[in-house]
Amino acid sequence: MDEARRGEDFVRRVEELKQLRERMDRVKHKVAVLSGKGGVGKSLVTVNLAAVLAAEGKRIGILDADLHGPTVPKMLGLKGALLGAGENGIIPPTSPTGIKVASMDFLLPSQDSPVIWRGPLKMSAIRQLLSEVEWGDLDYLLIDLPPGTGDEPLTVLQLLPDIDGVVIVTMPNEVSGQVVEKSITFARQLKAPIIGLVENMSYLICPHCGDRIDLFGEGVAERVASTMGVPFLGSIPLDPRVAQDSDSGRPFVAENPDSPAAEAFRGIVAEIEKFVEL
Repeated sequence: MDEARRGEDFVRRVEELKQLRERMDRVKHKVAVLSGKGGVGKSLVTVNLAAVLAAEGKRIGILDADLHGPTVPKMLGLKGALLGAGENGIIPPTSPTGIKVASMDFLLPSQDSPVIWRGPLKMSAIRQLLSEVEWGDLDYLLIDLPPGTGDEPLTVLQLLPDIDGVVIVTMPNEVSGQVVEKSITFARQLKAPIIGLVENMSYLICPHCGDRIDLFGEGVAERVASTMGVPFLGSIPLDPRVAQDSDSGRPFVAENPDSPAAEAFRGIVAEIEKFVEL
């Protein structure tokens, strides 16, 4: 009986991986966004990069692989949305800005429901989200990974050996700089191309005098990038409207296209596009 069950599990896994490859073959570029530690605004960066790409007319999807703290739906105005059932798989909700999203958040019974899973369950969930969601033809699939170098980032990079690359988000302080070096080493050990580092919450422009204020430090990400031999993609300044728009479910770059932060996001996207098109 146990052998029969193991045989069935093996066949199911093979079929799942075959379907995953078929789905991913329809995605032109796959980019993961990760960070060494939490609290650096990685999901916010993912959402706004996706919004810039969507505004360019690209077909965009986001896999919210942060199973324990999914926030992408909230930031894109999809809180409370549900995954649909189609003939060929799961239908992901689409945000008002045209971004398809698959997230554990759509499967939780309530907002305060925790995901209390060990590694095997988390790895299975990510496989299913990649293989069973009907992503269709996409120009970019952005994968928002949880902080650190645990099960979820490892699973994604192993399941997507042809990934175009990873974008690593950090903050301008020495603690974040030290941790981000581990993320760079992690990506290298898994042979994932490193597109570059993004420094979020880099500085604040004083609304009264217009001077630049370095609240958390200065130049840390650039120094880490130089030391570790990876590209530095750009700095994103602090803007109170970033948090306000995210809480309201509207991408900041769509609401404030002329702001310095939106300009920074567009510059980072331009560097990503150059990298993946090489």
